[in-house]
Amino acid sequence: MAPRRPAGGGAFPKNTVEPSVTRQAEEGALYAALDLGTNSCRMLIARPRGSQFQVVDSFSKPVQLGLGLEASGRLSRSSMARTIHALQVCRRKLEQHNVKSMRLVATEACRRARNSRDFMRNIRRETGLPLEIIDAEEEARLAVISCAPLVSHKTETLLVVDIGGGSTELVWIDLEDVEPRERPRAIMRLSDGFGNPQPGGARVVDWISVPLGVATLRDMFADVEDDQGRFALMSWYFEELLADFAPYADGSPDEGFQIIGTSGTVTTVAASHLNLRRYDRTKVDGLTMSTEQIDKVIHSYLALGPIGRRSDPRIGRERHALIMSGAAILQTLMRVWPTNKLSVADRGLREGLLYAQMVRDGVLRPEGLNGVA
Repeated sequence: MAPRRPAGGGAFPKNTVEPSVTRQAEEGALYAALDLGTNSCRMLIARPRGSQFQVVDSFSKPVQLGLGLEASGRLSRSSMARTIHALQVCRRKLEQHNVKSMRLVATEACRRARNSRDFMRNIRRETGLPLEIIDAEEEARLAVISCAPLVSHKTETLLVVDIGGGSTELVWIDLEDVEPRERPRAIMRLSDGFGNPQPGGARVVDWISVPLGVATLRDMFADVEDDQGRFALMSWYFEELLADFAPYADGSPDEGFQIIGTSGTVTTVAASHLNLRRYDRTKVDGLTMSTEQIDKVIHSYLALGPIGRRSDPRIGRERHALIMSGAAILQTLMRVWPTNKLSVADRGLREGLLYAQMVRDGVLRPEGLNGVA
């Protein structure tokens, strides 16, 4: 099974995007972003503040929407019922805060399911929420722009990796022609699309959406009983699906290369490295981990075994069943592009949705985005 590259995915000529126009934000204006993924339903409500935003409320619930999808090709009744219940909670929060500007999206599970159209109609009927299914390119683009504040001024080549529940997006970006202090802002300007670059800006060399995430990869090898054998098979199979990604054969550049990883897998590995018994976003977001530190954590997961991982507070009850499939993807990427560090991002699709809405409305000031020195 080859990775899917929707129309528009591929290499692009060197070029960038014009900076956006900015206007003063209306005091108290709120924006919402909801990400309905293969495993979780998550929402943020926030207001713009300079070049960033301030979170006012949030919601996150594991709904396992994609449970059984790999085998049946359909969303199950129980998965859809759990999801609608979670969306009703989100609707109440949106009403409570009187949010007018929102973007509510669904990703891989709904892209793949044969009954997703009926499910979308059911969501409208039961909740009134304007949920939409976005394509893989937009999902990748939103993940990229959410990571803009973590881009280093020294970065000439950037790989952003978003390990989701049902798919994994990889975007390879050339920043060599961008002034060092402008590099984070150049990433933010990719909100206009991957295919509209102009001279002097960020250039998307290639991108890919691999139709495997932590939930689908786990389900694919659920019948393999040996823990270490299953991990090795998942890693090997995921690497096989990278063959069509242009940078795969070239390896990582000698210098100026940065990988940013955004996903529950990456943040869980970081929390385990820090030995956090209680998750703390301020300690995880922006953390740099070496490949040795990542490997040490993954080896510790394997040593724990399924029972040990289930009771490890650093992993959490909601993620223990998914952590090894995510770790297999992460370790594969660090091996394919041998580099000595990974930037950890506790941000992703929801943050990208918020940034895109606020930049569109001119209420965010990207010129104040500093990035990492």
